[in-house]
Amino acid sequence: MSEKEKITKAAGIVGASTLLSRIFGFARDIILAAFFGAGLHSDAFIAAFRIPNLLRRLFAEGTLVIAFIPVFTQYLDQRENKEAFDLARSAMIVLFSILLVITILGIIFSPFIVKMIAFGFKDRIDQYELTVLLTRIMFPYSLLICLVALCMGILNALGHFAAPAVAPVLLNIAMIVSVLLVSLVSSDMTVRIIGLSCGVIAGGILQLGLQVPYLLRIGFIFFKKSVLIHPGLKKIGILMMPAVIGAGVYQINMLIGTFLASLLPTGSISYLYYADRLVQFPLGIFAIAVSTAVLPSLSRHAANKDLKGLKNTFAYSLKLILFIMLPSVAGLIALSEPIISLLLERGEFDQYAVKMTSQALLYYCSGIWATAAVSIVVRVFYALKDSKTPMMAAVISILANFFTSVILMEPMKHGGLALATSIASTINLVILIFMLRRKLGALGWRNILFSTGKSFITSILMGLIVWLTAIHIIPLGQGSHTTLSIFLLICMIAGLLSYTGLSFLFKSEELKYMAAILRKEQIIT
Repeated sequence: MSEKEKITKAAGIVGASTLLSRIFGFARDIILAAFFGAGLHSDAFIAAFRIPNLLRRLFAEGTLVIAFIPVFTQYLDQRENKEAFDLARSAMIVLFSILLVITILGIIFSPFIVKMIAFGFKDRIDQYELTVLLTRIMFPYSLLICLVALCMGILNALGHFAAPAVAPVLLNIAMIVSVLLVSLVSSDMTVRIIGLSCGVIAGGILQLGLQVPYLLRIGFIFFKKSVLIHPGLKKIGILMMPAVIGAGVYQINMLIGTFLASLLPTGSISYLYYADRLVQFPLGIFAIAVSTAVLPSLSRHAANKDLKGLKNTFAYSLKLILFIMLPSVAGLIALSEPIISLLLERGEFDQYAVKMTSQALLYYCSGIWATAAVSIVVRVFYALKDSKTPMMAAVISILANFFTSVILMEPMKHGGLALATSIASTINLVILIFMLRRKLGALGWRNILFSTGKSFITSILMGLIVWLTAIHIIPLGQGSHTTLSIFLLICMIAGLLSYTGLSFLFKSEELKYMAAILRKEQIIT
C-alpha cells in the first residue's frame, strides 16, 4: 500500500469518526444554546471550559501526540515492539504524575486562573464566582484527556485510527445526558450549568475507558514491569517543550480572544465560541483527520532518512487538505446565517445572537484555510524532530494576534477579535513555509500552487452557486427548522455536485485519489 493510499484511507477513517463526533457536538451546542442562550451562564461555562480545553489542545491533541509519535515510531522501526511499549508505559507513569500535580494546583488556584483568562469578569461577582466553581469541577478533565491522547499516539503509530477518533462522541453524549437529566430535577440555571460541567468529567472517563480494549488487543500491557524513566522520554521532552507553543498557537490565540472578549458586552464570548464551533467542524473532520493520518507516515520517512518520500508525502497532504478545506470555507461563507439559525436559534438564542455569531464566523472563515495548512506544515518539522522553528513562528503569530486584536476590538467588537485570529494564522503559515523551504530546499511548490489554484477557483465558483441557490430558496426569518434544514440540504447537495463536477473538469489529482480509494483500487505512486 502506497503512502498516499495509507494517508487517504487513514484520513477517511479519522474524518468519518470525527464527523460523527461533530454531529453529537452540534447536538450538544444546540442544547447548550437552547438552555443557556448567550448570557451570564453560557459565558461562565465557556470561559471555564476554555482552560481544560486549552490543555487538551496543547498537550493532548497537540504537543503530546506530535512529540510522542516520531520517537515511538523510531523505536518501532529500528528496534522492536517490546522496547517501544516500555517507552509508552514509562510515558504514562510520568505523564500521570505530572498531570495529577497540575490538576491539584489548578483546582487550588482557579480564582487566579479565571482572572487571567476572563479579566472582565472580576467586576461581575456572580459570574466570576460561577466561573471559578465550574473551572474547579472541570479541571480533572485535563488529566483524563491527556492520558487519552497518549493512548491515541500509541494506536495511531501502529495504524489504528478509529477508536481514538470516535472517543469525543462519548464526551458529547455525556454532556447532553447530564444537562437533560439535571433539567428534569431543577429549573435553576446555575444547577443546570454545574450538571453540564459534571458531564465533562464523565465524558473524560468514558473516553479513556474506550481506549483500553484496543490497547490490549495490540498486545500492550499496562502494568508490566519496565523502566520507570525510559531514555526515550528525554527525546519526547525536548520535542514537547517548545511544541506547546508551536502546535497550540491557534488555541492560545483563541484564549487571548476569550480574555479580550470578557471586556466587551455580555454575550461576546458566546458569539465567538459558537462561531468557532462551526469553524471546528471542517477543521476537525478534514484538517485534523489529514494531519493525524500524515504524522506516522512523515515520521517513518524521517526515521529512514527518506527525504524524497517525506517531501512527496508533505506535498500530497497539503494539496489534499486545501482541496477539502477551500470549498468548506466557501460553503460556510455562503450559508453562515441560515446554518447558525438552524442549529442555534431556539429558546434563549434569538435572531440578534444569530447575526452576531454569523459576523464572527465570517471573519474566522478568512483564516481557517491557513490554520488547516499550518496543521500539515508543523508536522513536517516535528517528524524531523524540530520543534523550535514552529515555536518561533508561533510566538510571532501570538504577538501579531494580540496587537491586532487590541486595535480591532474597539471599532469591530467581537468581530475584530475573530479577524485578528485569522490574520495571525496567515502570518504563522507564511513564516513556517519560508522556514521549511530553507530547511528542506525545493518542495515542489509549483505543483502545490497549481493544484491549490485549481481548488481555489472551483471553490469560488461553487460558493457562488451555493449563494445563488440560497438567496432564491431559503426564507430567512421564516418557516420552521424542518423547512430550513431541507433548503440547506439542497444548497449543500448543489455545492457538493458542482465542486465535484468542476474538479473533474479541472482534472484534480486529489479527486482521482479519493475516487480510487472509494473504488478500493490500488493506487500507483
